[in-house]
Amino acid sequence: MDKEIELVLADYGFIIGQYTYRDFGTGHINSTFLISVIGKEDQFILQSINQNVFREPLIIANNMRLVEDYLKKHYPSYLFVGSIQTSKADEMAIVDGTYWRMTRYIPNSVSLETLSDPKQAFQAAVQFGKLSKLLNGFDASLLKSSIVGFHDLNLRFDQFNKALETADPEIKGKASAQIQKALNYAFIVDYFNSYKDSADFPDRVMHHDTKINNMLFDKDSLEGICVIDLDTLMPGKFISDLGDMMRTYLCAFSENEPDTDKIFIRIEYFEAIVKGYLSQMGNILTSAEKELIIFSGKYLIYMQALRFLTDYLNGSIYYQVAYPEQNQVRAINQFKLLSEFFNKEKLLQGIVNKCLNEEFDN
Repeated sequence: MDKEIELVLADYGFIIGQYTYRDFGTGHINSTFLISVIGKEDQFILQSINQNVFREPLIIANNMRLVEDYLKKHYPSYLFVGSIQTSKADEMAIVDGTYWRMTRYIPNSVSLETLSDPKQAFQAAVQFGKLSKLLNGFDASLLKSSIVGFHDLNLRFDQFNKALETADPEIKGKASAQIQKALNYAFIVDYFNSYKDSADFPDRVMHHDTKINNMLFDKDSLEGICVIDLDTLMPGKFISDLGDMMRTYLCAFSENEPDTDKIFIRIEYFEAIVKGYLSQMGNILTSAEKELIIFSGKYLIYMQALRFLTDYLNGSIYYQVAYPEQNQVRAINQFKLLSEFFNKEKLLQGIVNKCLNEEFDN
Protein backbone atom coordinates (compact mmCIF):
# COMPACT_ATOMS: atom_id res chain seq x y z
CA MET A 1 0.00 0.00 0.00
CA ASP A 2 2.84 2.43 0.80
CA LYS A 3 4.23 2.21 -2.72
CA GLU A 4 0.78 2.58 -4.25
CA ILE A 5 0.05 5.71 -2.22
CA GLU A 6 3.42 7.17 -3.18
CA LEU A 7 2.57 6.65 -6.86
CA VAL A 8 -0.84 8.22 -6.38
CA LEU A 9 0.57 11.23 -4.58
CA ALA A 10 3.21 11.63 -7.29
CA ASP A 11 0.34 12.04 -9.75
CA TYR A 12 -0.84 14.95 -7.62
CA GLY A 13 2.62 16.52 -7.62
CA PHE A 14 3.72 15.46 -4.12
CA ILE A 15 7.39 14.68 -3.58
CA ILE A 16 8.49 11.78 -1.35
CA GLY A 17 9.87 13.05 1.93
CA GLN A 18 7.79 16.22 1.87
CA TYR A 19 4.59 14.71 3.28
CA THR A 20 3.23 12.23 5.79
CA TYR A 21 -0.01 10.25 5.69
CA ARG A 22 -2.16 8.16 7.98
CA ASP A 23 -5.47 6.31 7.98
CA PHE A 24 -8.39 8.67 8.50
CA GLY A 25 -12.05 8.35 9.41
CA THR A 26 -14.33 5.39 10.02
CA GLY A 27 -15.89 4.85 6.60
CA HIS A 28 -16.61 1.31 5.45
CA ILE A 29 -16.70 1.83 1.68
CA ASN A 30 -13.57 3.71 0.59
CA SER A 31 -10.05 3.61 2.09
CA THR A 32 -9.26 7.11 3.35
CA PHE A 33 -5.99 8.81 4.29
CA LEU A 34 -5.03 12.21 5.69
CA ILE A 35 -2.08 13.75 3.83
CA SER A 36 -0.03 16.37 5.68
CA VAL A 37 2.63 18.53 4.02
CA ILE A 38 5.73 18.70 6.21
CA GLY A 39 6.50 22.21 7.46
CA LYS A 40 3.16 23.59 6.28
CA GLU A 41 -0.43 23.60 7.50
CA ASP A 42 -1.68 22.16 4.20
CA GLN A 43 -3.63 18.92 4.59
CA PHE A 44 -5.61 16.83 2.13
CA ILE A 45 -7.93 13.82 2.08
CA LEU A 46 -7.01 10.97 -0.26
CA GLN A 47 -9.52 8.20 -0.96
CA SER A 48 -9.50 5.07 -3.05
CA ILE A 49 -12.85 4.33 -4.69
CA ASN A 50 -14.36 0.94 -3.91
CA GLN A 51 -15.16 -0.42 -7.36
CA ASN A 52 -17.25 -3.25 -5.93
CA VAL A 53 -19.73 -0.54 -4.97
CA PHE A 54 -18.99 2.13 -7.58
CA ARG A 55 -18.46 0.27 -10.85
CA GLU A 56 -17.70 3.42 -12.85
CA PRO A 57 -15.71 5.81 -10.63
CA LEU A 58 -15.43 8.45 -13.35
CA ILE A 59 -19.19 8.98 -13.07
CA ILE A 60 -18.55 10.24 -9.53
CA ALA A 61 -15.78 12.50 -10.78
CA ASN A 62 -17.82 13.92 -13.65
CA ASN A 63 -20.87 14.51 -11.45
CA MET A 64 -18.80 16.35 -8.87
CA ARG A 65 -17.08 18.48 -11.49
CA LEU A 66 -20.37 19.56 -13.08
CA VAL A 67 -21.88 20.45 -9.71
CA GLU A 68 -18.75 22.22 -8.48
CA ASP A 69 -18.51 24.32 -11.65
CA TYR A 70 -22.16 25.32 -11.29
CA LEU A 71 -21.79 26.28 -7.63
CA LYS A 72 -18.58 28.24 -8.28
CA LYS A 73 -20.38 30.24 -10.94
CA HIS A 74 -23.63 30.89 -9.09
CA TYR A 75 -22.71 30.58 -5.39
CA PRO A 76 -18.95 31.17 -5.15
CA SER A 77 -18.98 31.54 -1.37
CA TYR A 78 -20.53 28.09 -0.79
CA LEU A 79 -18.13 25.52 0.64
CA PHE A 80 -18.29 22.53 -1.71
CA VAL A 81 -15.66 19.90 -0.98
CA GLY A 82 -14.87 19.02 -4.58
CA SER A 83 -12.04 17.00 -6.06
CA ILE A 84 -8.57 18.37 -6.68
CA GLN A 85 -7.24 17.61 -10.15
CA THR A 86 -4.00 15.73 -10.70
CA SER A 87 -0.94 17.46 -12.14
CA LYS A 88 -2.22 16.29 -15.54
CA ALA A 89 -5.63 17.90 -14.90
CA ASP A 90 -7.37 14.54 -14.45
CA GLU A 91 -10.25 14.30 -11.98
CA MET A 92 -8.82 11.12 -10.42
CA ALA A 93 -5.49 9.33 -10.28
CA ILE A 94 -5.47 5.75 -11.53
CA VAL A 95 -2.80 3.36 -10.23
CA ASP A 96 -2.89 -0.37 -10.98
CA GLY A 97 -6.55 -0.10 -11.95
CA THR A 98 -7.57 1.59 -8.70
CA TYR A 99 -9.15 5.05 -8.82
CA TRP A 100 -8.12 7.66 -6.27
CA ARG A 101 -9.43 11.15 -5.61
CA MET A 102 -8.14 13.99 -3.48
CA THR A 103 -10.04 16.72 -1.68
CA ARG A 104 -8.91 19.42 0.68
CA TYR A 105 -9.10 18.82 4.40
CA ILE A 106 -11.36 21.29 6.20
CA PRO A 107 -9.50 22.55 9.28
CA ASN A 108 -11.10 22.81 12.71
CA SER A 109 -13.86 20.47 11.63
CA VAL A 110 -15.25 17.28 13.10
CA SER A 111 -17.68 14.61 11.95
CA LEU A 112 -19.93 12.82 14.41
CA GLU A 113 -20.74 9.11 14.55
CA THR A 114 -23.84 9.57 16.72
CA LEU A 115 -26.24 12.36 17.57
CA SER A 116 -26.43 13.58 21.15
CA ASP A 117 -28.50 16.74 20.71
CA PRO A 118 -31.42 17.71 18.42
CA LYS A 119 -29.43 20.84 17.51
CA GLN A 120 -27.00 18.56 15.67
CA ALA A 121 -29.86 17.06 13.67
CA PHE A 122 -31.10 20.57 12.87
CA GLN A 123 -27.65 21.66 11.67
CA ALA A 124 -27.30 18.59 9.45
CA ALA A 125 -30.76 19.05 7.96
CA VAL A 126 -29.95 22.69 7.21
CA GLN A 127 -26.75 21.74 5.38
CA PHE A 128 -28.25 18.90 3.33
CA GLY A 129 -31.25 21.09 2.53
CA LYS A 130 -28.98 23.99 1.59
CA LEU A 131 -27.10 21.90 -0.96
CA SER A 132 -30.37 20.90 -2.62
CA LYS A 133 -31.62 24.49 -2.51
CA LEU A 134 -28.52 25.87 -4.21
CA LEU A 135 -28.77 23.18 -6.89
CA ASN A 136 -32.44 23.82 -7.56
CA GLY A 137 -31.55 25.64 -10.78
CA PHE A 138 -29.14 22.94 -11.93
CA ASP A 139 -30.36 20.44 -14.53
CA ALA A 140 -30.31 17.13 -12.60
CA SER A 141 -30.50 15.17 -15.86
CA LEU A 142 -26.89 16.18 -16.59
CA LEU A 143 -25.76 13.83 -13.82
CA LYS A 144 -25.53 10.05 -14.06
CA SER A 145 -26.29 7.51 -11.35
CA SER A 146 -23.13 6.36 -9.59
CA ILE A 147 -25.10 3.42 -8.15
CA VAL A 148 -27.98 2.48 -10.44
CA GLY A 149 -31.20 1.89 -8.52
CA PHE A 150 -29.69 2.90 -5.19
CA HIS A 151 -32.96 4.26 -3.71
CA ASP A 152 -35.33 2.56 -6.16
CA LEU A 153 -37.99 0.92 -3.99
CA ASN A 154 -39.49 -0.97 -6.93
CA LEU A 155 -36.11 -2.57 -7.59
CA ARG A 156 -35.65 -3.45 -3.92
CA PHE A 157 -39.12 -5.00 -3.75
CA ASP A 158 -38.43 -7.05 -6.89
CA GLN A 159 -35.14 -8.24 -5.37
CA PHE A 160 -37.01 -9.25 -2.22
CA ASN A 161 -39.54 -11.29 -4.22
CA LYS A 162 -36.78 -13.03 -6.16
CA ALA A 163 -35.00 -13.86 -2.91
CA LEU A 164 -38.24 -15.35 -1.62
CA GLU A 165 -38.32 -17.70 -4.59
CA THR A 166 -34.76 -18.95 -4.16
CA ALA A 167 -34.18 -18.76 -0.39
CA ASP A 168 -33.08 -21.79 1.58
CA PRO A 169 -36.26 -23.20 3.19
CA GLU A 170 -34.69 -23.16 6.66
CA ILE A 171 -33.70 -19.49 6.41
CA LYS A 172 -37.07 -18.66 4.92
CA GLY A 173 -38.78 -20.38 7.85
CA LYS A 174 -36.72 -18.47 10.41
CA ALA A 175 -37.62 -15.19 8.71
CA SER A 176 -41.33 -15.93 8.25
CA ALA A 177 -42.45 -13.13 10.60
CA GLN A 178 -40.29 -10.54 8.81
CA ILE A 179 -41.41 -11.81 5.40
CA GLN A 180 -45.03 -11.30 6.41
CA LYS A 181 -44.27 -7.78 7.61
CA ALA A 182 -42.55 -6.98 4.34
CA LEU A 183 -45.63 -8.11 2.45
CA ASN A 184 -47.99 -6.27 4.81
CA TYR A 185 -46.16 -3.01 4.18
CA ALA A 186 -46.06 -3.47 0.39
CA PHE A 187 -48.67 -0.73 0.04
CA ILE A 188 -45.76 1.69 0.53
CA VAL A 189 -44.50 0.65 -2.91
CA ASP A 190 -47.90 1.27 -4.46
CA TYR A 191 -48.21 4.65 -2.78
CA PHE A 192 -44.82 5.72 -4.12
CA ASN A 193 -45.76 4.58 -7.61
CA SER A 194 -48.89 6.72 -7.51
CA TYR A 195 -46.60 9.78 -7.29
CA LYS A 196 -43.32 8.83 -8.97
CA ASP A 197 -44.13 10.01 -12.50
CA SER A 198 -45.90 13.20 -11.44
CA ALA A 199 -44.46 16.49 -12.68
CA ASP A 200 -45.06 17.75 -9.13
CA PHE A 201 -42.57 15.16 -7.83
CA PRO A 202 -39.45 16.09 -9.81
CA ASP A 203 -35.98 14.61 -9.89
CA ARG A 204 -33.53 16.80 -8.01
CA VAL A 205 -29.81 16.64 -7.28
CA MET A 206 -29.72 14.66 -4.04
CA HIS A 207 -26.92 13.52 -1.74
CA HIS A 208 -28.54 10.09 -1.11
CA ASP A 209 -26.48 9.28 2.01
CA THR A 210 -27.38 11.77 4.71
CA LYS A 211 -26.01 9.90 7.73
CA ILE A 212 -24.68 12.23 10.39
CA ASN A 213 -21.05 11.28 9.69
CA ASN A 214 -21.38 12.78 6.22
CA MET A 215 -21.62 16.24 7.79
CA LEU A 216 -18.78 18.42 9.01
CA PHE A 217 -19.31 20.51 12.15
CA ASP A 218 -17.16 23.28 13.57
CA LYS A 219 -15.02 21.59 16.22
CA ASP A 220 -15.65 24.33 18.77
CA SER A 221 -19.20 25.56 18.18
CA LEU A 222 -20.66 22.42 16.51
CA GLU A 223 -22.27 24.67 13.92
CA GLY A 224 -22.74 22.95 10.58
CA ILE A 225 -20.00 23.66 8.02
CA CYS A 226 -20.77 21.55 4.95
CA VAL A 227 -21.70 18.09 3.69
CA ILE A 228 -19.09 15.58 2.56
CA ASP A 229 -18.87 12.12 0.93
CA LEU A 230 -20.42 13.12 -2.38
CA ASP A 231 -20.05 9.78 -4.16
CA THR A 232 -23.82 9.38 -4.46
CA LEU A 233 -24.56 12.95 -5.54
CA MET A 234 -26.94 12.16 -8.39
CA PRO A 235 -30.53 12.60 -9.60
CA GLY A 236 -33.22 11.43 -7.20
CA LYS A 237 -36.31 12.38 -5.25
CA PHE A 238 -36.23 14.68 -2.23
CA ILE A 239 -37.49 11.80 -0.07
CA SER A 240 -34.07 10.16 -0.40
CA ASP A 241 -32.27 12.80 1.65
CA LEU A 242 -35.04 13.71 4.07
CA GLY A 243 -36.06 10.08 4.57
CA ASP A 244 -32.50 8.93 5.18
CA MET A 245 -32.11 11.57 7.88
CA MET A 246 -35.29 10.33 9.51
CA ARG A 247 -34.19 6.72 9.31
CA THR A 248 -30.77 7.35 10.81
CA TYR A 249 -31.40 10.26 13.23
CA LEU A 250 -34.74 9.46 14.87
CA CYS A 251 -33.67 6.47 16.95
CA ALA A 252 -30.82 6.59 19.45
CA PHE A 253 -29.70 3.13 18.35
CA SER A 254 -28.55 1.88 14.97
CA GLU A 255 -29.96 -0.97 12.91
CA ASN A 256 -27.51 -3.32 14.64
CA GLU A 257 -29.35 -3.06 17.99
CA PRO A 258 -31.07 -6.41 18.74
CA ASP A 259 -33.20 -5.14 21.66
CA THR A 260 -36.31 -3.77 19.97
CA ASP A 261 -37.48 -2.17 23.23
CA LYS A 262 -34.78 0.42 22.57
CA ILE A 263 -36.16 1.26 19.13
CA PHE A 264 -38.44 4.28 19.29
CA ILE A 265 -38.86 7.70 17.69
CA ARG A 266 -37.26 10.72 19.35
CA ILE A 267 -39.89 13.36 18.63
CA GLU A 268 -37.56 16.30 19.29
CA TYR A 269 -35.16 14.99 16.64
CA PHE A 270 -37.97 14.67 14.12
CA GLU A 271 -38.95 18.29 14.67
CA ALA A 272 -35.32 19.38 14.36
CA ILE A 273 -34.93 17.54 11.04
CA VAL A 274 -38.11 18.96 9.54
CA LYS A 275 -37.41 22.51 10.75
CA GLY A 276 -33.83 22.43 9.49
CA TYR A 277 -34.70 20.99 6.10
CA LEU A 278 -37.67 23.27 5.50
CA SER A 279 -35.62 26.32 6.51
CA GLN A 280 -33.81 25.74 3.22
CA MET A 281 -36.28 23.85 1.03
CA GLY A 282 -39.62 25.12 2.30
CA ASN A 283 -40.02 27.63 -0.53
CA ILE A 284 -38.81 25.17 -3.16
CA LEU A 285 -40.70 21.94 -2.48
CA THR A 286 -43.84 21.47 -4.56
CA SER A 287 -47.25 20.90 -2.99
CA ALA A 288 -46.95 17.18 -3.71
CA GLU A 289 -43.52 17.01 -2.10
CA LYS A 290 -44.83 18.74 1.01
CA GLU A 291 -47.55 16.09 1.20
CA LEU A 292 -44.82 13.43 1.11
CA ILE A 293 -42.67 14.73 3.97
CA ILE A 294 -43.97 12.09 6.38
CA PHE A 295 -43.89 9.46 3.64
CA SER A 296 -40.17 10.04 3.10
CA GLY A 297 -39.46 8.39 6.45
CA LYS A 298 -41.70 5.42 5.69
CA TYR A 299 -40.08 5.02 2.28
CA LEU A 300 -36.46 4.87 3.45
CA ILE A 301 -37.11 2.79 6.58
CA TYR A 302 -39.14 0.23 4.64
CA MET A 303 -36.61 0.08 1.82
CA GLN A 304 -33.75 -0.56 4.25
CA ALA A 305 -35.74 -3.23 6.08
CA LEU A 306 -36.35 -4.91 2.71
CA ARG A 307 -32.66 -4.75 1.82
CA PHE A 308 -31.56 -6.36 5.10
CA LEU A 309 -34.23 -9.04 4.81
CA THR A 310 -33.40 -9.73 1.17
CA ASP A 311 -29.72 -10.13 2.01
CA TYR A 312 -30.58 -12.51 4.86
CA LEU A 313 -32.71 -14.61 2.50
CA ASN A 314 -29.83 -14.63 -0.01
CA GLY A 315 -27.37 -15.91 2.59
CA SER A 316 -25.90 -12.53 3.63
CA ILE A 317 -23.81 -11.92 0.53
CA TYR A 318 -23.94 -8.11 0.42
CA TYR A 319 -23.80 -6.58 3.90
CA GLN A 320 -20.96 -7.58 6.20
CA VAL A 321 -22.17 -9.56 9.20
CA ALA A 322 -20.56 -10.42 12.53
CA TYR A 323 -22.87 -13.41 13.08
CA PRO A 324 -25.23 -15.41 10.81
CA GLU A 325 -28.50 -13.81 11.93
CA GLN A 326 -27.31 -10.20 11.91
CA ASN A 327 -29.17 -9.20 8.75
CA GLN A 328 -32.33 -10.70 10.20
CA VAL A 329 -31.77 -8.69 13.39
CA ARG A 330 -31.27 -5.58 11.30
CA ALA A 331 -34.53 -6.24 9.43
CA ILE A 332 -36.40 -6.80 12.72
CA ASN A 333 -34.92 -3.54 14.00
CA GLN A 334 -36.03 -1.56 10.95
CA PHE A 335 -39.52 -3.04 10.91
CA LYS A 336 -39.87 -2.00 14.56
CA LEU A 337 -38.74 1.52 13.66
CA LEU A 338 -41.26 1.58 10.81
CA SER A 339 -44.02 0.44 13.18
CA GLU A 340 -43.07 3.18 15.64
CA PHE A 341 -43.17 5.71 12.79
CA PHE A 342 -46.70 4.68 11.84
CA ASN A 343 -47.81 4.69 15.49
CA LYS A 344 -46.62 8.28 15.88
CA GLU A 345 -47.82 9.46 12.47
CA LYS A 346 -50.58 11.76 13.74
CA LEU A 347 -48.16 13.52 16.09
CA LEU A 348 -45.46 13.72 13.41
CA GLN A 349 -47.87 15.14 10.83
CA GLY A 350 -48.90 17.81 13.31
CA ILE A 351 -45.25 18.84 13.65
CA VAL A 352 -44.89 18.96 9.85
CA ASN A 353 -48.01 21.11 9.53
CA LYS A 354 -46.69 23.52 12.16
CA CYS A 355 -43.30 23.75 10.44
CA LEU A 356 -44.92 24.33 7.04
CA ASN A 357 -46.71 27.36 8.46
CA GLU A 358 -43.42 29.02 9.42
CA GLU A 359 -41.49 31.38 7.16
CA PHE A 360 -38.51 29.96 5.29
CA ASP A 361 -35.21 31.33 4.01
CA ASN A 362 -35.22 32.45 0.38
